[in-house]
Amino acid sequence: MSEITLGRYLFERLNQVKVQTVFGLPGDFNLSLLDKIYEVPGMRWSGNANELNAAYAADGYSRVKGLAAIITTFGVGELSALNGIAGAYAEHVGLLHIVGVPSISSQAKQLLLHHTLGNGDFTVFHRMSSNISHTTAFVKDSQSAPAEIDRCIREAYVNQRPVYLALPANLVDEYVPASLLDTPIDLSLQENHPEAEAEVIETILDLIKDASNPVILVDACAARHDVKEETRELIEITQFPTFTTPMGKGAVNEQHPRFGGVYVGTLSQPAVKEAVESADLVLSVGALLSDFNTGSFSYSYKTKNIVEFHSDHIKIRNATFPGIHFKHVLQELNKVIAPVVKSYVPKPVPQPKLLNSPADPQTPLTQEWLWTAVGSWFREGDIVITETGTSAFGIVQTKFPNNTMGISQVLWGSIGYSVGALLGAVSAAEEVDREKRVILFVGDGSLQLTVQEISTMIRWGLTPYIFVLNNDGYTIERLIHGEKAGYNDIQNWDHQLLLQTFGAKNYESLRVSNVGEFNALAQDPAFAKNDKIRLIEVMLPVMDAPDNLVKQAQLTASVNKAAN
Repeated sequence: MSEITLGRYLFERLNQVKVQTVFGLPGDFNLSLLDKIYEVPGMRWSGNANELNAAYAADGYSRVKGLAAIITTFGVGELSALNGIAGAYAEHVGLLHIVGVPSISSQAKQLLLHHTLGNGDFTVFHRMSSNISHTTAFVKDSQSAPAEIDRCIREAYVNQRPVYLALPANLVDEYVPASLLDTPIDLSLQENHPEAEAEVIETILDLIKDASNPVILVDACAARHDVKEETRELIEITQFPTFTTPMGKGAVNEQHPRFGGVYVGTLSQPAVKEAVESADLVLSVGALLSDFNTGSFSYSYKTKNIVEFHSDHIKIRNATFPGIHFKHVLQELNKVIAPVVKSYVPKPVPQPKLLNSPADPQTPLTQEWLWTAVGSWFREGDIVITETGTSAFGIVQTKFPNNTMGISQVLWGSIGYSVGALLGAVSAAEEVDREKRVILFVGDGSLQLTVQEISTMIRWGLTPYIFVLNNDGYTIERLIHGEKAGYNDIQNWDHQLLLQTFGAKNYESLRVSNVGEFNALAQDPAFAKNDKIRLIEVMLPVMDAPDNLVKQAQLTASVNKAAN
């Protein structure tokens, strides 16, 4: 095979970087491209219910495997996906957005084709996407196309941001040399400038040498940019007390004796707040300092000795070192830090309450009880997805087993994200380890935005756990504003019929409303095995919410009121 089509070349390249499920929808400008997926062994076309869900799914898939791909059609399809693409951009998630566009000749003639704005402008949607893409490519010929495809895949992976790739319909069937596939895409990071890196490490070591009460604070980009192992080594060598943010949950081993809990500014547990804010040095790894991730920006460190490790720069106190990637810095720092910390006397870390008080089995379920209890059911290797709302705040109170991944969209916060992300995560998990459990917690309101993607999971025989928190509407919104307002109400669904409605054959639908029913479920060995898709409806009071969400809602409401 001396030549292959450009379309097949794209999918062979994706397969080489372990992207084996492609999300999206068919449209007339991408149909010839989609034909080529089936020519590559091991590749799967997911086929989604809509493009927004497909973008959410690609996001979830990428968080598990490091890269994802979504294919949409020109105009109507690509615009439907943009909310999900924007969320991936905001939250540092690498994905390739491939758009099937009209042929080169149609563009040259400025034909008034369907899916256009009727003005002959075929680049307008590309320009829209450029604002939420790390880079873009609009392929013009088959000669340059393979290099552009390789560049786009590399940029999406290395920078962990969306990349836009437009492929004209007439080019995907043109032939390119198959030998191009013999050279792997270079996914390695560029080396840091050696003198700048040395200065960074020397300065950090000086700060550590002078510190008596340092802490490590781990945030989302530690996971997104693959420095979890380097961070683990830093914790092991230094024995500094370690904390995560809500977005960083799952980035470190929460069973480690030096793990102290989740820091959310004023919303933190008092012992956690005191431990972090009284530190005389903060080593912050991968920070994304959004309002919900910081308790409405309520961080109040008592020190200016803060080192921020980022994917594209390092900040030490008020000095910024651009272009210095934290992966190499952490690797080199770990090689030389041991002598500097040998005299450090480990400070005690907070020990949060993890057990619920004994309760009568008939006691109705509450958020506070649920989020403490569910941690004992989790097991090592689980992927836990939480929706914007009560779930994302409640999971902060749960202690994860080692090697548990947390997925939530705390920064972008698009309601409904988690159901699409569940499809992507469970598709990726199936490719990595079929025994790995993928568990979703979603509110009854959020579920209604993206529920169709459950049918895609059923189509492919995927076996996630879907916990639907039924609190009769948008509780997070009610807490912020409009407790009795009709706009926070939803039409109640019969959740027990959902899996059946979407055509499931091997499934389980359950409802729990009290402590006894939940405990019985959590202790059932058969329930612990992910051998079928399951929907568990958890009945909760309307205004019941985790304590930290109640406080966050009060902060948000006060900020909104002040802004008016």
